[in-house]
Amino acid sequence: MQKENWNDAIKDITLPDEEVRQAALARWNQLAKPLHGMGKLEETIARIAAIQGTIHPLIDKKGIVVLCADNGIVKEGVSQTGDEVTAVVAGNFLSGQTSVCKMAKAAGADVLPYDIGIRTDVKGLTRTPYKISCGTNNFLREPAMTRKETIQAIHIGMQIVKERKQEGYEILATGEMGIGNTTTSSAVACSLTGEPVEVMTGRGAGLSDKGLTRKKAVIREGLDKWRPDPSDVVDVLSKVGGLDLAGLAGVFLGCATYQIPAVLDGFITSVAALAAARIHPAVRNYLFASHCSKEPAHARILKELGMEAPLCLEMALGEGTGACALFPLLDMAMAVYEEMSSFDDIQIAQYEEFTT
Repeated sequence: MQKENWNDAIKDITLPDEEVRQAALARWNQLAKPLHGMGKLEETIARIAAIQGTIHPLIDKKGIVVLCADNGIVKEGVSQTGDEVTAVVAGNFLSGQTSVCKMAKAAGADVLPYDIGIRTDVKGLTRTPYKISCGTNNFLREPAMTRKETIQAIHIGMQIVKERKQEGYEILATGEMGIGNTTTSSAVACSLTGEPVEVMTGRGAGLSDKGLTRKKAVIREGLDKWRPDPSDVVDVLSKVGGLDLAGLAGVFLGCATYQIPAVLDGFITSVAALAAARIHPAVRNYLFASHCSKEPAHARILKELGMEAPLCLEMALGEGTGACALFPLLDMAMAVYEEMSSFDDIQIAQYEEFTT
């Protein structure tokens, strides 16, 4: 199939400022503490500085973009619950009655939910500019989406980031809500990586052994039927993916375009990030892993992205909860980076860097 020309949409993606990153690392070394004493957090803050183009980055205004959508593949018995749950939980984002809402309040972040494809409309959440359709097709019967719908979802994700950038958001985490989306994510992951279904498929929200066997069989049959082209991200997403995955891929492309650090959540957002990175490899430079979830393939996807998660908490909540958990650590690292005395301030010679 003919691939789309992405040049216009992603023409502004550039690499973060390497000189600023090096300057931020040098600042860390000047602080009155052991060299590299803050470990990987030092590199994380330096990367954020490079993305923002300043040695004094800001991450005060934090958002968690949560894309909500339903998946027709649920009809095949791949989930413990029905897709009516998606709309219920999506509505709870508005009232603050979800796990990520409680965590975000503690972390000083805003939860930013979007209905990009829930089967039913959700009062107060559903808005025409963002909603593409009422769920996707059952990919055992027909492709999950058309190419047009997939591309539309990607562009909507990019637009969301542009709007939030204009509102002053300095860092964005990502999350999702959609019953059945570990099935679509596993299918997309298998296609993009070439790994077998058995390696890339987990229990999602608590499937039984019988349910897991069914889930693997459904993914295998869908991949065999449609043969998505791994060199064509749109083909993969449209055949076996979901609107939330396509939209999240757009969010990551948008973060790279508008120079905003993007924090991944779990397996689902990481698969979307891999899709975005296949469209434009520079996207990887704007991504930050948060945690490694219970899904067995999550670590494999992070490895594919060249990333390592700083937190290993065995979380399996979704919604952006794992990404939100990283925010307090980043705030603590920023406090040290910006407020700690330097060796010059306390008139003590700084540590020397030795190489082995």
